[in-house]
Amino acid sequence: MISMVGVAVGGALTYLTQRTTQRTADRAEEQRRAAVREEERRAEQIRTMLEFIRCALEAEGVAHARPYQWGVGDDWYVTARPAMDGLRIAEKSIELLCAPGLHSPTTAYGRALNQAVWQERDEGGLAERLEPFKAEFLAVARHSLT
Repeated sequence: MISMVGVAVGGALTYLTQRTTQRTADRAEEQRRAAVREEERRAEQIRTMLEFIRCALEAEGVAHARPYQWGVGDDWYVTARPAMDGLRIAEKSIELLCAPGLHSPTTAYGRALNQAVWQERDEGGLAERLEPFKAEFLAVARHSLT
């Protein structure tokens, strides 16, 4: 009878040990999955920011190339329209996928680029007008990645 109790206690201890080991392994696996998801999300945010930067630089090039007189359908417009559409899509992607603090500087930079492309130029240099918006966006983007 005593040996039966010993077997039962030994079996219970083995079960508890296995159960504790399994729970520890499950927690470790969930932490690993969470770390992988976090790294994938960070990579997606970096790709989104890089796409916005690419589109912003393309829009800036379009703004620099804008002729004094232009019309819908001319060569410049045929280049400008898709560039600005791409910028708008990239801006909305930032809003959707990145930190909320990045939305405002992204929108401000996008608006400044939109004005530079479509509105009449004043006497000031284009680069000087865009630089504060670009610098703010880049500073906040950099900070959001730390």
